[in-house]
Amino acid sequence: MTQKNPTEDRCYCEVIHEEVVNRVREKMPKEETLYDLAELFKMFGDSTRIRILWALDEAEMCVCDIAALLNMTQSAISHQLRILKQAKLVRNRKEGKVVYYSLDDEHVRLIFDQGLAHISEER
Repeated sequence: MTQKNPTEDRCYCEVIHEEVVNRVREKMPKEETLYDLAELFKMFGDSTRIRILWALDEAEMCVCDIAALLNMTQSAISHQLRILKQAKLVRNRKEGKVVYYSLDDEHVRLIFDQGLAHISEER
C-alpha cells in the first residue's frame, strides 16, 4: 500500500486570488442558512436514525414495525422519530389507533440515496 505524502495537499502559494474569493463570497449563503444545513446533516450522523430512514425509504411503517425490524424498544424508536420529525425528515399519519411514518418528501429520499451512492463509489 502506498502512503500519501502529508505535505502533498498543502498549498505553498501565498497569493490571494481575489476574483475567485469575491465571486464565491457573493454566492455564499447566509451564515444562518449554513448553520441550518449543518444541523440537517447532523441528523444523518446517528446510525439508528439512518436505519430508520432506510426503512422508511422502503415502506411506510408504524413504530411497532420499526422497533421489531431494528430490534429496539418502541420508546427508543419514538424518540428518534420525534427528532426526525422536528427536522422535517419524516412525517406521520394516523389511521385509527395506528400512526404510520414515512419520509417527509422526495428531497429526503434524494439526500439519502445520494449519500448511499457516494459511499458505494469505487475510489
